[in-house]
Amino acid sequence: MTTSANAIPPNLKFLLSHPSHFFALGFGSGLSPKAPGTAGTLVAFPLFWLLTFAPDHSQFIILALLFLIGIPLCTQAGNALGVSDHGSIVWDEIVAMMLVLQFTPATPLGWVIAFVLFRLFDIWKPFPIRQCDAKLKGGFGVMFDDLLAAIYAIICLEIIAYV
Repeated sequence: MTTSANAIPPNLKFLLSHPSHFFALGFGSGLSPKAPGTAGTLVAFPLFWLLTFAPDHSQFIILALLFLIGIPLCTQAGNALGVSDHGSIVWDEIVAMMLVLQFTPATPLGWVIAFVLFRLFDIWKPFPIRQCDAKLKGGFGVMFDDLLAAIYAIICLEIIAYV
């Protein structure tokens, strides 16, 4: 997440001014005055529930498409906001958390652990997430660092399940 003095503060008018803004800002969750990334991550839960109605073999394809769609969505919203990875852009958190939930036991405790792990890695940005976040710009950079955070969370979930 990045902010800048040149950044346009997003509001409801901005959210509704273009479909890419609406989706990139997580249907409005990115407008949260505090912790918009956390608010966006929470949006992933009902969307993941909807995803579970798709056939098992197509769920990863849908997630891959949501990732790919996120690249131009986040690019357009970032350009309009004046900052590539503006804090209000949360599509990356939504899609990445949905991926984490694919590997999470469908229990309240499993979902809490998945949420905490994903937010931890998304905020902390251990190697190489921080380096990718600094070097990769535009929509791909926005989406990719959260994909890496999701992979870290999934690895931890797999270790917890194994132990």
